[in-house]
This record gives sequence, structure tokens and C-alpha cells, in this order.
Amino acid sequence: MDYRQLGNTDMHVSQLSFGASALGAVFGKIDNSEGIKTVHAAIDNGINYLDVSPFYGDTVAESVLGEALKTIPRDKYYLATKTGRFAKGNFDFSAKAIEKSLHESLNRLGVEYLDVLQLHDIEYQQGKHLDIIVNESIPFLHELKEKGLIRYAGITSYPIEVFKHVHQHAQVDIMLCHSHYMLNDTSMLDLLPMAKQDGVGLIAASPLGMGLLTERGVADWHPATDNDKAIVQKAASFCKKNGTSIEKLALQFGCANTDIPTNLVSTSKTHRIIDNIKVVEEKMDEELVKEVQKILHPIKNKDFDFAKNCELM
Repeated sequence: MDYRQLGNTDMHVSQLSFGASALGAVFGKIDNSEGIKTVHAAIDNGINYLDVSPFYGDTVAESVLGEALKTIPRDKYYLATKTGRFAKGNFDFSAKAIEKSLHESLNRLGVEYLDVLQLHDIEYQQGKHLDIIVNESIPFLHELKEKGLIRYAGITSYPIEVFKHVHQHAQVDIMLCHSHYMLNDTSMLDLLPMAKQDGVGLIAASPLGMGLLTERGVADWHPATDNDKAIVQKAASFCKKNGTSIEKLALQFGCANTDIPTNLVSTSKTHRIIDNIKVVEEKMDEELVKEVQKILHPIKNKDFDFAKNCELM
């Protein structure tokens, strides 16, 4: 496992990180005991960055993760959770809501502090929260840092322009962007000059594009068109003919670029997290990547309106 410094923080994070959304049964029912074993397997096999949110499963993911962490020394992992987005389409980025959410998360997770607290999906509801995020939420996160309750402040979003907007008006330590660093979309690289100049740690998430870059295809809520899906399936068939899978190649690609310190993937299955770690540690076929990217070129850097279909999740 490769470890990389996350911006100007003191965290050297594993190139593959553990996203705990699956522990909240967001991808289907899970066995909590198996989910706990999965967390242990991740840490035992080199993953040291864990990411969760009270939104995942309406606090269930945090509770399961907290149970898993009871037997693990605190210095074995970095822990990040989120705030501002809650179940049933509820968003509240006020300082009061953040403070309440933080203490509830600390209690569920069974820890005294967080390494990272992130404002969750700040672009949702047509970006109406951006003013309060810049003027109240982020300044309050820095107050929490001074109190020792969190070590670093972050934001999560999908649109690249949202990160640029926030960066122009406020300072955060971490930016987490999903589905913009993967085989068919590398637009997250547009954030690199800004991040390098100011020491912002970049985290990519979902190198499989929320299920897009898979043989099984996406869930009903995914905004990909039938044509998008057909293009991906053509690439998937090409990978299969060349002795691999599009999932394997996508995961390797997502974790290969050292300018993107870590990439989050989520699973509640022990064998899958171990398999993912093994895949990342294998050498990537760069020529195959080029050929697959040619097939995917019609959807290169295509933006998807995730917020439209997921506001009430």
C-alpha cells in the first residue's frame, strides 16, 4: 500500500481509503457483524483513512463503524465524518446544527475527536447553502479546530466549479470530490494548481462512478442515459476480452495518480475490501487504460446531475 501526504496536513493516507456508506445499507441490506469484520480487514491490510457520514443509513453507518472501532487503537486510523446533510432531504449548515451533529457523531463513533469534519454535498438544493457555508459554516469549523474537537476542516461536492467558488471565499484543509477522477472523467485535475498552491488535500471518491464503470450497471437513480450505459458496456466487454474487468482497471486508475492522495471505495464485504487492496497493489496496464479511454471518449468529463435524482435520499 502506498501512503501519500494529504495536502499540508500531517496525515499520510493510504492510496485506497474506506468509505463507510455501505455500512449504512445504502447499497442493500448488510450483516452488521460482517460490516465490522470488513472495517477490521481494511485496517489490518493497510487502509488508514475512514470516511463516513450521519446521512448514510440515517446514522446507521456511523453506529456500525463506531462498533468496529471499539477494539482498534485510535492511532491506527484517521477518521472523517460529515455534517450538514441529513436523512430525508434535510440540509442544515448552521453553526448550531453543525455543533449538534458533531457531538452526536462523536458519540456514535466512540471517539473524542475527528481528524476531519466535512460539510456534506454543499451544492445540493441549487447551491442555496453556499453563502452560509462560506460565511458561517467554514468559520465555525475553524473554531472547532481551535477547541480540539476536529483537526481539519473540509467540504464535499460533485461540481468542480463549486470547489473553486468556495476556495475563492474561504479556506478549507480538505476537498472531497466524487466521480471526477476515474477512467472517463479526470476533471478533478483542474483543482490541482489551486490545491498545490494552498496545500489543500484532495480526496477522490467512487472511482467506479457510482456504479457506472461496472459490468452490472448503475442503479435506477443514476442519471446516466441509455447511450452512456451502452458506451460503458462496450468498454467493459473490451476489458473482459483482454483478461481483466472494467471494475479492476477503474480502481487501479483511480488510485494510481500520486497527485490525488487517496480514493474512497465502499463495501460491507470482507472479501471485497481485501480483493480491492490486492487490485490496487498490482501494476496497472497503462496501454489498456489508453484503449479503454478511447472507447469512453464520447462521455469524457461528462457532468451528471446527481442532485436532481438524489435530493430526497
